[in-house]
Amino acid sequence: MNKKKVYFWSVTVSLGGFLFGMDTALISGVERTVQELWSMSDALTGQMVAMALYGTVIGALIGGMPAQFYGRKKALFVIAIIFLVSAVGSALATSSWMLMFFRFIGGLSVGASSVVAPMYIAEISPKEKRGQLTALFQFNIVFGIMVAYFSNWLIGSEAPDAWRWMLGIEAFPALLFTVLVLLVPESPRWLVMKKGDDEEALRILAIIDADRAESSLKEIKEGATDKKRASLREFFSGRYRFPILLAFLLAFFNQVSGINAIIYYAPRIFEASGMAVSSALLSSVGIGVVNMVFTLLGIVLIDRMGRKFLMYIGSLGYIISLTMVAIMFATEAGQGTALLPVLIFIFIASHAVGQGAVIWVFISEIFPNRVRAWGNSFGSGTHWVFAAVIAGNFPYVAGKFGQAPIFAFFAVMMVLQLIFVWRMMPETKGVSLEDLGKDIR
Repeated sequence: MNKKKVYFWSVTVSLGGFLFGMDTALISGVERTVQELWSMSDALTGQMVAMALYGTVIGALIGGMPAQFYGRKKALFVIAIIFLVSAVGSALATSSWMLMFFRFIGGLSVGASSVVAPMYIAEISPKEKRGQLTALFQFNIVFGIMVAYFSNWLIGSEAPDAWRWMLGIEAFPALLFTVLVLLVPESPRWLVMKKGDDEEALRILAIIDADRAESSLKEIKEGATDKKRASLREFFSGRYRFPILLAFLLAFFNQVSGINAIIYYAPRIFEASGMAVSSALLSSVGIGVVNMVFTLLGIVLIDRMGRKFLMYIGSLGYIISLTMVAIMFATEAGQGTALLPVLIFIFIASHAVGQGAVIWVFISEIFPNRVRAWGNSFGSGTHWVFAAVIAGNFPYVAGKFGQAPIFAFFAVMMVLQLIFVWRMMPETKGVSLEDLGKDIR
């Protein structure tokens, strides 16, 4: 394997994940300020935060279409441009509605990147490195989250127009992504499936791994008995019902863990335990650091121990940490103590090494080549629909019922996830995409 080239392409494309992470977490440092600035209710503030998620749902559902028709590379370039426009527009917003609009635009790029980037990386990766390379997307998500939290803390809430700087800083990596994505090649699988360009596909495969180029091309062509993309009607005909069910359940459980509620509202949750605003922002930085460290651990282990092993570890960590957080809020035992951040860090570590490391890899693996774009869009779309529902309603529900019932609900859902992993989830480690497409179906 040509490690330098493959890693460069994978890291470049996974910058979409970095922007995804930044866009997700930056709002946590400004939502309180913006709420006061424009006298917004808790319900409207939740919708302002969730506006990006509504765009993300649409971006995820339609993101596979341009990637299929025009190529993965062109789709990634457009995604980078939209990220740039969203960052600049959000920083210059003069009203809550203008901010919501540009957050919605940014959400389109987040959703599309969560479909196209993992799909591209999975398609250029050798099977023995596919989990690790595709998980780079998740690593960049959490790296972006950490940078966003650190940036928010560094800028601070007291500086003039601090919230504009917090949101506008995303424009710099967006510009870098726009430039670098021009240097990656097209996916060889797309070239074979869509254009029938075996010669160009073979050239790219030879760069990836000269010794396996011919055999890899043969595998792709054998898996492409019908080069036409499957229709949406065929996708939902029942032929692919098992991978569809797997993608739905994995994405559903990812969000009912409460991960995005914590990412978006970390300072608010910490403040609910009696922390000062500055301490809450600093504790949010801790979330970013823990997230990155344990995501790295997940990347190291995913191709060694397998996807199911990581999901078992993550599920158990979820159940323990969420249950204890729910008990603390129910009994007010966490008021003014340092235990709540520790439990939240355990929750974040469990997510990072489990669902966080696995979700984008697994969804990109389980669908056959001719329906992968539909499958990735479906799995990612499911993820973002539930993210929007939870993040959009968290401030209202927390204000009305308190934190304890919310975290108890998340804990129960993670018990169900553990059962799903045990009874339904197949292992995909070390199997070619073509063979997985046959076996799982």
